[in-house]
Amino acid sequence: MAVHWLLAAVHLLAYALALWAVLARAAAFRRVMPDGNGARSVLLADNVWGVSAIILLLTGGLRAFGGYEKGTDYYLHQPLFHLKMTLFIIIVLLEIAPMLALIKWRIALGRQAPIDAGRTALFARICHVEALLIVLMVIAATGVARAVTFG
Repeated sequence: MAVHWLLAAVHLLAYALALWAVLARAAAFRRVMPDGNGARSVLLADNVWGVSAIILLLTGGLRAFGGYEKGTDYYLHQPLFHLKMTLFIIIVLLEIAPMLALIKWRIALGRQAPIDAGRTALFARICHVEALLIVLMVIAATGVARAVTFG
């Protein structure tokens, strides 16, 4: 019972951390100067966003498929779980462009070369969409936990 509770608590706290990180990253993107000043704040928030995503994947995977909760069959037949996973996939797809750009930033900064800060406004908007999707995932997750069905 304690492991179930711990996994659920860590999973929910990881959502909070993810929401904070993605909003902090959005704000940091908006502060990046054309000369690259402020890029390190984006990268720090991005690191936290990445750690929170790993925690969510691990705890969520254990809860859904590791025998710690209602069982795989329950989750695979729960419509809100499918919604939650669809939102997750949308976040992953939205994350491709910022992730690739930030990998290039890390390489450039490591070489002490200039970064391409041309799409920071777009990346900030993407972060805001991701934040909304994270909130919707939490709403779906509470429905999954309560066995909410439609029909």
